[in-house]
Amino acid sequence: MVIPVHDVNPVQRTPYVTYALIAINFAVFLFTPGIAGSVTGDSGVSQLCHLQAFLERYAAVPQELIHHQMPRLVPTGEVGIGPQGPGCVAAPPDYDKSPPLSVLTAMFLHGSWLHLLGNMLFLLIFGNNIEDRMGHVRFTLFYVACGYVAGYGFALLNDDSGDPLIGASGAIAGVLGAYLVLYPKARVWVLVPFLVFLPLRLPAWIVLGFWFALQAVYSSGGAVSTAGTVAYAAHVVGFLAGMLLAWPLRPGTPPPPAPRSLLWGRQARHTW
Repeated sequence: MVIPVHDVNPVQRTPYVTYALIAINFAVFLFTPGIAGSVTGDSGVSQLCHLQAFLERYAAVPQELIHHQMPRLVPTGEVGIGPQGPGCVAAPPDYDKSPPLSVLTAMFLHGSWLHLLGNMLFLLIFGNNIEDRMGHVRFTLFYVACGYVAGYGFALLNDDSGDPLIGASGAIAGVLGAYLVLYPKARVWVLVPFLVFLPLRLPAWIVLGFWFALQAVYSSGGAVSTAGTVAYAAHVVGFLAGMLLAWPLRPGTPPPPAPRSLLWGRQARHTW
């Protein structure tokens, strides 16, 4: 797995929407009950019960999206003592939930610091160029559309699942798909784990193509959607949606700067 750290692809306008999305994701995470107090996302029983109740209300659930089957009992956030020890109390929901709206709210929920930081890193590196090409308003609509396509695509493939689906990964996968279509030759600095982290500058089509191939392979082995696992199928659907939506913009997209060398940042030398 390669870790992107920077792309060599300057922008003409400030990516306000990208910055705003990152800020909102961090703000929501910090106010998510029971999760932001730990670097790993691990918490005690009380915090876990608050988190489960919060996700049940605001996360997207495939059964609810496809069949509109609302659960009869949901976690309340309270802790009770049962035969097996402390556990989360469940009761009939005292709120109305809109399944379509839950897809939007789920885009701003994350299960751990690692989940959040990984998503925001990809959005920061690749989102600014897509916003620069599309403009602020179109990029906002594009981002939300990819998130919805990814969420409902995953739900269709897992329509019997009652587990919450959270994270910005589906929408960000759409950004990656658009980047592959619009800037396949842009150079991306990545860290490749090989004994140590080896810095390389690779074409975007290699970096993003490899990322997509991994998601496709993982999703073929069964996709999951709990807060502690990864919904690979949502990544695949979101990536393909981003490619399709960005395809009409290819003809007028200016090429990225020509690299001075294939892998490294130094000026190439010609020898005889």
